[in-house]
Amino acid sequence: MKTATHFLYKTVENKTIVWFEKNNEYLVLENTTADILKRISKGIPVNEIASVLSKKLSVPLEKAIDFVLDLENKIYATKTVIDPSLINDYRDIRKPKEFEFTKFYKINNVVFKVDFSTEYELYLVHPKFEHLEIKNTLDYNHNFIVFINNNFVFFYNDKEFIGAWSKKETHFFQGKFSMELIQKIHQKEEKEWLGVFHASAVSNGDKSILFCGDSGNGKSTSLALLQANSFTCLADDFVPIDAENKEVYSFPASISIKKNSVETLLPIYPELETSAEYHFKRLNKIVRYLKPNNTNFSAHKPCKDLVFIKYEENADLQHQKISKIEAFQQLVPDAWLSPIKENADAFLNWFSALNCHQITYSNNNKMIATVSEIFNNES
Repeated sequence: MKTATHFLYKTVENKTIVWFEKNNEYLVLENTTADILKRISKGIPVNEIASVLSKKLSVPLEKAIDFVLDLENKIYATKTVIDPSLINDYRDIRKPKEFEFTKFYKINNVVFKVDFSTEYELYLVHPKFEHLEIKNTLDYNHNFIVFINNNFVFFYNDKEFIGAWSKKETHFFQGKFSMELIQKIHQKEEKEWLGVFHASAVSNGDKSILFCGDSGNGKSTSLALLQANSFTCLADDFVPIDAENKEVYSFPASISIKKNSVETLLPIYPELETSAEYHFKRLNKIVRYLKPNNTNFSAHKPCKDLVFIKYEENADLQHQKISKIEAFQQLVPDAWLSPIKENADAFLNWFSALNCHQITYSNNNKMIATVSEIFNNES
């Protein structure tokens, strides 16, 4: 019998969320299954575990033994992990001596020089951060370098090799680029972050709310409407939460506005009329970028509420609390979560204390009023 202690358990509602340190994976299990897992990890013999299970569920002992053995095999099955260094040896890759584009971005008092070898790499980064661009300067804090070699996008940060991604994996590069940014902006290493969520975050000055939902449901549009009504945009699409404070931190990217939302927002943001359109074929979407109203990208706010928001034409406004388990299963798959055990434990504790909501709306004013109510609710 194999033993292991590299698990975390958190009972939420009538289920147990289990974290596996080996592969940084979260699973939602029935409480009985989680209890068996705990016993397996403590090294309790299969027959003893199965005997208890057989009596508890009134099933034949043989079936209980099979169930326990099957669970054990799934947990401890050896997974082949290929060392990427065996496939991609980048020691012989040389950085270009000249770059077609060099941009400077100022975030708070930190200046980033970013060198791009071609327009393709520029396109992957610049649109989201164009509002932060400043004139060329010799006085900068960090130098990011992005270039193409053998159809891979290479990324260096102050001479340190960060990674390389194929053109099919450019979204991973963009995530890593953003991760390097927030580390420098907030002076926190990767190990100091709880996670990064595919969501939007808005603040009322004292605390924040996280908005989630499938692409096209209206997260960014709702964020744009809210920032036009006395709220502050903390982050869009890339929402970092730190491990120490468990707070949402500012991320300075622009708000991405899909083509079908432009008409709704034009009366509020006339600058969208002449904003450049960007076509993302892989994601099958056309977007324009809107400058966030945040003037302090050092800001970080506590978050007690998670809202799944959905715009639905002609729908009456609906607002209800939803199952935390349901919310967890929607939130986690698109998130980057820290593989460090202490951070995983902090994430489970932070999540279990959240209030989880669902808002479906078609009337913008009613949505804004409902969000205000959530902010004002101290529960």
